Amino acid sequence: MIKVIGIGLNGKESLTTKIQKIVDNANLLMGSDRHLSYFQDHPGDKVIISNFYKDIKILQQIKSYHESIVILVSGDPLFFGLGRLLLEQFEVEELEFYPNVSSIQLAFSRIKIPWHDATIISGHGRDLDELITSLQQGIRKIAILTDSKNNPQAIANLFLSLNIPINYRIWVCENLGHTNEKVNCFTPQILANLRSDQFAALNVVILVQKNDISLTKKELDNLPFFGIEDHYFLSFKDRPGLMTKKEIRMIILGELGLKSKEVIWDIGAGTGSVSIEIARLCPNSQVFAIEKTAIGINLINKNCQRFDLDNITPVQTKAPDKLTTLPLPNRTFIGGSGGNLIDILDICKEKLVEDGIILVALATLENLVISLDWINKNNCDYQLLNINISRSLSIAHLTRLSPLNPIFLVKIFPK
Repeated sequence: MIKVIGIGLNGKESLTTKIQKIVDNANLLMGSDRHLSYFQDHPGDKVIISNFYKDIKILQQIKSYHESIVILVSGDPLFFGLGRLLLEQFEVEELEFYPNVSSIQLAFSRIKIPWHDATIISGHGRDLDELITSLQQGIRKIAILTDSKNNPQAIANLFLSLNIPINYRIWVCENLGHTNEKVNCFTPQILANLRSDQFAALNVVILVQKNDISLTKKELDNLPFFGIEDHYFLSFKDRPGLMTKKEIRMIILGELGLKSKEVIWDIGAGTGSVSIEIARLCPNSQVFAIEKTAIGINLINKNCQRFDLDNITPVQTKAPDKLTTLPLPNRTFIGGSGGNLIDILDICKEKLVEDGIILVALATLENLVISLDWINKNNCDYQLLNINISRSLSIAHLTRLSPLNPIFLVKIFPK
């Protein structure tokens, strides 16, 4: 029988009396150099595991000569540990597991946050695609097992390069269970600029969402005139990526040809990101943010509060309902139609003031065809843009391009 025993950074002290006795009675002890250093006076044979598959082959050859075999591992052997690999090499009946407290358990206990709903990701010798997906989905709590490549700074840089409209606090928990244990909390911006050798090799990173409604005066003063980074906007918790991205917003703002003292309709406003940009650029204009969902209206209100704006009027309705009751628009932006694109275009054309512009953002070829057909039937002039943009994405010490969803922008000039 091979007994696989989890051990903490405090060595023998992390073992119960029962487990300590199992180790003491073993006549073959295997583990990393660090694990074996806790038992220098152990009388049995010792084998250092430096290359798992090579050293396990040695065990397979000599196991019949030892009555009691113990393999020492960190924490819980079946939690991103050697347990999975051992089960591939030995029969289930040959193995017994004795878990210790895992580093993830210790990390959450140190920061005093429940972790039953956390997503756990191993970045040890792996890529971080799973982390990218979790961040894009807006997972509220994420714990990451790191290595020298996927270290705390690399994780912070990856998060910042994704430009996700969510704020996280990042905890770095070092040498958990040891006398030189350290636990510190950082913003992603600060962590990304620290030296890579500033943290101990044994660390766990935890990201926890930070939900602050209002921006500070300093933050507001430091915002650009337009082209606000996506992470400043409050967004849907379960779909943080469901908003008009910064690069697309900047093109939309340019194509709208905004002027002072205008009325603008933002139909299918979502989180209100386009409305916010317009309202900041044109403080003397009135923006009507039209959104059908209650959660969207709530986000628009919160974002107005967040950016200290009072020239946006949220309107909860499914367009084209209630559009005829609003002041006549100089500019109309259609970011979402809910399947009523033709009816919305009809109302917008009817209500648009002279020399007004309708700008439609489309994500599908089918809606593009519907728009062009409507334009031809209504004898309108138009311009069409196809926008394909990729952002750089930091992966450890490398950079790759991550494409945004392609968008069609149709700029319509009714006659």
